[in-house]
Amino acid sequence: MNQEMLMPRPVRDSQSEMAEIVLPNDANPLGALLGGRLMHWIDLAGAMAAHRHSRSYAVTASVDHIDFLVPVRVGDLVILRSSVNRVFQTSMEVGVKVFVENYLADTAQHVASAYLTFVAVDAAGKHLKVAAVIPETEEQQRRYEDAGRRREVRRSELERRRKAKR
Repeated sequence: MNQEMLMPRPVRDSQSEMAEIVLPNDANPLGALLGGRLMHWIDLAGAMAAHRHSRSYAVTASVDHIDFLVPVRVGDLVILRSSVNRVFQTSMEVGVKVFVENYLADTAQHVASAYLTFVAVDAAGKHLKVAAVIPETEEQQRRYEDAGRRREVRRSELERRRKAKR
């Protein structure tokens, strides 16, 4: 890995947007988007941001809490926006925010948000160092700082579970 690959990069370099139209195969018998399908899309959107930032393969290590705030119906347009919030050596926290657009009514609603941790790896699965991320706006700085707090919570919870298994 060369030094250029580890030069810090701004959040905007990782920002990604993905759009999906909800089709009948994506929905339950009531015509609402399946939660599992949305989680799959969230993982893909997060991976796009992680790949863009790390310029390497990236695998999902964890997904934080997800709440489904409003139902999404067949025919709706789902927009997923993602970006790297913070980098920790070989791992990255990526935030994904999901919206539903009803293009006929010209409305948009927040559907869900999730924080995912990805690890950069080479083709053999060996962890790779990742360039630091540079937050440029107040919102990006807030997400950067929040990511550090969430990491501490995840680490504490993991340690608590390890002790409980003993």
